[in-house]
Amino acid sequence: MIKIVLADDEHLVRGAIAALLGLEGDLDVVAEVGRGDQVADAVREHGADVAVLDIEMPGATGLEVAAELGSAAPDCGVVILTSFGRPGYLRRALSSGAQGFLAKDAPVDQLAGAIRRVHGGGRYIDTDLAAAAMVGGESPLTDRETEVLRAASDGATVARIAGALHLSEGTVRNYLSNAIGKTGADNRMAAIRTAQDMGWL
Repeated sequence: MIKIVLADDEHLVRGAIAALLGLEGDLDVVAEVGRGDQVADAVREHGADVAVLDIEMPGATGLEVAAELGSAAPDCGVVILTSFGRPGYLRRALSSGAQGFLAKDAPVDQLAGAIRRVHGGGRYIDTDLAAAAMVGGESPLTDRETEVLRAASDGATVARIAGALHLSEGTVRNYLSNAIGKTGADNRMAAIRTAQDMGWL
């Protein structure tokens, strides 16, 4: 079972999400909280695997909580579930350490899939929100992610990129994975095409 802490200050919304997730055989909402400053304690108390966070909450925003959990509970994945699907929020969520980002009006199977993916060590970003963030113009990629993606653009292997940039192969894989997630792509070649189309490479 994947243990989930759900944080949203709207009681009706929180209850509905918890009930829908409860219908999934492998998901268990172990705690519900209405304030951001209650999340870390709930995660520790229940040994949660994933925290599903609203952005706007009293006590602390979901983005602040995501950053807090990065040090307070590094084994707990973070999914931001929000009605504020603005590009700036997506970029800030990723830089805060969230691995998942999707809108509250997403179907429950999409949310369940995002939770499973984040629990498995992956990322899940709503493609429409990712596209909106890219239209926003500012590159979501760090300088290192851009450098690694550029080095991969001619089809170079991870080992070759690592040697050329004096990085470990694991570090190169991490940068590529981050770039793929931030561009909303399915693989590194798609990420390269998106970044090239946007003028980021």
